[in-house]
Parts: sequence; C-alpha cells; structure tokens
Amino acid sequence: MKKKVIEKPYPAGKIAWLWENMKGCHGIYICAMLGTVVYNTMQLTVPYFSGRIIDEFLSGPNAAENLSAHRDVFFTLLALMIGITILRTIIVYTDCMAYEHVSQKVLFRVRNHLFNKLEHQDMTFYSTFRTGDLMTRVTGDLDAVRHMCAWVVRVLIESFSLFLAVAVYFFILNWKMALSLLLISPFVFIIIVLFKRRVAPMHAALREKLAGMNTIAQENISGNRVVKAFAREDHEMEKFDLSNSDYRDTAKATNLVWIRFFPYMESIANLMPVVMMAVGGLFLISRELTMGEYVAFSGLIWAIQNPMRMMGNIMNEFQRFSAASAKVMEIYYSEPGIKDSEHAIPHPERLKGKIEFRNVSFKYDDGTIPVLHDISFTAAPGQTIAIMGETGCGKTTMINLIPRFFEASSGQVLIDDVDVKAYRLKDLRRNIGLATQDVLLYSDSIEGNIAYGDESLEHRQVVRFARYSAADDFISRMPEGYNTIVGERGVGLSGGQKQRISLARALAVRPSILLLDDTTSAVDMETEKQIQDALGKLDFDATKLIIAQRISTAREADRILMIRDGRITEEGTHEELVRKNGYYSELVKLQLGDNG
Repeated sequence: MKKKVIEKPYPAGKIAWLWENMKGCHGIYICAMLGTVVYNTMQLTVPYFSGRIIDEFLSGPNAAENLSAHRDVFFTLLALMIGITILRTIIVYTDCMAYEHVSQKVLFRVRNHLFNKLEHQDMTFYSTFRTGDLMTRVTGDLDAVRHMCAWVVRVLIESFSLFLAVAVYFFILNWKMALSLLLISPFVFIIIVLFKRRVAPMHAALREKLAGMNTIAQENISGNRVVKAFAREDHEMEKFDLSNSDYRDTAKATNLVWIRFFPYMESIANLMPVVMMAVGGLFLISRELTMGEYVAFSGLIWAIQNPMRMMGNIMNEFQRFSAASAKVMEIYYSEPGIKDSEHAIPHPERLKGKIEFRNVSFKYDDGTIPVLHDISFTAAPGQTIAIMGETGCGKTTMINLIPRFFEASSGQVLIDDVDVKAYRLKDLRRNIGLATQDVLLYSDSIEGNIAYGDESLEHRQVVRFARYSAADDFISRMPEGYNTIVGERGVGLSGGQKQRISLARALAVRPSILLLDDTTSAVDMETEKQIQDALGKLDFDATKLIIAQRISTAREADRILMIRDGRITEEGTHEELVRKNGYYSELVKLQLGDNG
C-alpha cells in the first residue's frame, strides 16, 4: 500500500530539526559559519593591496618616488598578499573539514534514530510503508540532509557574506560606481523566487519516483525465485524500465526548470563587466575613479557575479533538502500505535502462561468488515490448543493479538489474568516464542539463527533445541554443521528445513507461551510426528497455541477450536468434535477417511 506523504506540523521546522540534531556540535558549526564569513571577507585583501600597489608604486603621480623611498612598504604589501592568501587557504580547509565533521555526526545520529523508530513500529506501519520507500528514506533522503549541512549552508553563507562584504567595500571605494553595479542585483532575487515556486513541487515528486523505483528493485531482488519460476524476467525488466524512465523524465524536467531560468541569471551576471567598463571608464576619464580603485573593482567583480550565479544552485539544493527532509521527518517523528502504556507493569520474571480471550473482536484500521467476532476461550498453563479453520477465517490474526502485534477492537486478551496492554511489550514478548509458516532466516550461521532470541546459549543447548524440532539430523549432515551460513532469507534450505530451524529458534527462548502458525506444513508426516512427540516432552512448561491444517497436527491437542468467518463454531477434544458430526468431523473424514 502506498503511503502518501503529507506535510505535517512537526514539533520543529526543517532547519530547527537540523539544528536539533547537531547537538554536541553547535559550537563547531557556529565557528565554521564564522570561519566562512572570515575567509570570504579576506577575499577583499588581495584587491585592496593590489589597488594600493598600483596607485602608490606603479601608476600614481609619485609612483617612482614612492618605490624608491618606500621599497619596504612595497615588499610588505606583497608579503601580506601572499601571507593572507596562504592563511585563507588554511581557514578554508579547516572550515570545510568542520562542516563535513558536523554533517557526518548529523547523518550518524539521524540514521540511528530512524532505525530505532523502524525497530519499534507496529505491524500497521509496515503494512502502510513500502520497504523500498523506507530504504530510500534512510539512504538517499538522508544524504540530501547531510549535503545540506556540509555544502548548502556553507555556500549560502559564503555567497551572502562575500556579496555583502564586497558591496560594503565598493561603497567605501566609490559609492557611485558601487550603486551602478548593484542596481541590477534585485532582479536576481525576483528570478530566484519564481524559480522556487516552480521547482519545489517537482523535487517532492522526484523523491516519490525514486522511492517507487527502489521498491521495484527491492521486490525483484528479494523475490527473484518467483520471477524465475514464472519466466517473468522480461516483464520485470520492462516494468523497471518504465519506472526508471519515469524517474529520468521527472529528473530531467526538474533540472530543465533551472536551465530555463539560468540564461536570465547568467545575462544579469554578465552585465556587470559591461557596466564596469562603461561607467568605470567614464569615471576614470572624469577622474572620479583612480586606476587602483578601478583595478580593485575589476578584481572583485567576480565576487558579485558568482553569488548571483550560485543562488540558483543553492535554491535547487535547498528544495531537494526540503523534499527529502519532509520524508525523513515523517519517520523521525512517527510514533507506533502499539506501545507501552504509562502505567505498564514491569514483569521481569517468567509468566505462567495462562491465556484468556474475553469477547474479543477485531478489524483492521482500513477495513469495515470485522475479522474476529466475539472470541472467548481460556488456555490453562501448559495446555495445547489447536486452532483450525478455512483460509482467511482469522486464525493468524487471533494469535497476533497475544504478543500485541495488533490490538483488539473490543474485548480483552489476558495473560495470567492481566490484560496484555498492562504489560511492558519487552516483558510480554520475551515470554512468547513465535514460529510462522513464512520463515525469515538471517544471513548468519544456523547456530546464530537458532540462538537469535538468546545469544548466551551454549552450543549444546542449541543442539538440544534443534533436536526438539527434528532439525539436528539434517544440520549435522551439512559440511559445516551448525556453522553453516544460510543465505538471505534461508536460501539454500528447503521449506521444511527452514520451518524446523524457525521452530528451534522459538523454543530456544524457553517461552511461557509458544505460538506456532502452521509450522509443520512443509515437513513430512514422520518428521511431524517426531516434532509432536518432542513438544510433549519439553524440559520447560509452555502453553501452546498451534494453528493447524492437518488433523494429525491437531488431534493430540488438549482442546481444538474450529474457526469459521471469524467465530468459534466448535470447541472440544478430537474425540468430542468427531462425535458432534460438524465441520471438524467432515475434515477428519476428508483427510483420514472413516477411520479418523
């Protein structure tokens, strides 16, 4: 589902948010900004000294006499020009390093904060945002934020400080000449305002196109087996090509906006030398301007032109930052809908495992039809409850309410007679082991995957839990055994092997409650029997809720719940439900024949 980005009244504006994330580096950044002003003001020194040398030692009426009598002043001025140039180079280098240091600190801080936010979001969040979109936000969009800190701010201060310093210096030298040159500068700002209005929405669209393209790439990389299984490579290449073309066209259109405005900016900037030659020449003839002053004006005319030329690039980059930061801040300030309540109960000790559903109903936020209707049942500590029903009847949703992946729309889910909302999420979920049909294994060793929930497990303990899930035999036959590195998402293992590793991982945390979502669907009947026998002989107590499709999985359970259309329609042991001649009895006959 695509998430439409909407501008929100965040606690801080974009610049204030950036400043907030410079915490600990404010002093360095202020010094860097002051350094930018200083080294740009120092740009005036070389033209100033050049003007003095020309007027006093080269073209002035007393030039020869001054050169003879004050040769030391001449060399002092030359030395100062060289020395200040070297000093300015050192300041520029140090200044750029300071900006880069702060920008990397901001990047590090914001990226960690975003990852922390992503880790604590609920399931609704992940059903709303696309993976490719989220990856774009923590990579490309964050780079635009870093670029703002390291380059845009520096060049903006550089342009304005240089422009203002030179403007003041020009007025000190000759106000008439300065006014003649600067009269055309207001037109630049008019063009910049018009440019901003055109380019701002295009940058927002560009970020959306990039997120869409990254989503297609991510889905194809992670789903490459499906693509190959259906021989859809050409189709996917065509789809990516369309998305890539769309992104390219949007990028070109965005850049073309500046290209359309650039000739006007360039024309205004290029008028400066013309004005300099025409007006300056007249002032030289009328002796309102000395040759040294003319050289000083000529030597610094670029310092007026360049800021004008840079304003377009600065505005373009600022709009890129604005669009990117809006997407980053959406995640930065997001809050999960499911989180610890203010009065959550700390419960570091192990739960007993009693589960109770009291009149529980549930529907998704974007849905109108309830998924669960008035569900009520109790599982005593250590009991095994099997949940059966047709596909889409709400079985998985039901067990997802226990670890609070979702919240019940009405009614209560209780563990040990306490509403699950009253527990801290960390304490609640630490007592729950979960194994699903759709298994995710990490690019790690098999031992690392099994010990994922408890890294303190010793090897012998890992082996014991693998034996409970009937995984030890096939793991031991691998060349590197438990040190075998599995590919991304368990590539290289069969479905049944992945399910058994997933089950071992769920058991390894020694949970009070074990939730198994059709975990043995991909294993053979013999292996399933081994797993069932092992689950009945665990060396710790656990209440087990098992979603099953096979009668062989459910028949040994203490109680079986039959779900149809989100309601419990039948409840009892295998023998009791067979005698009722209901839907369960029909399944038994279908799967096992009349001898079920």
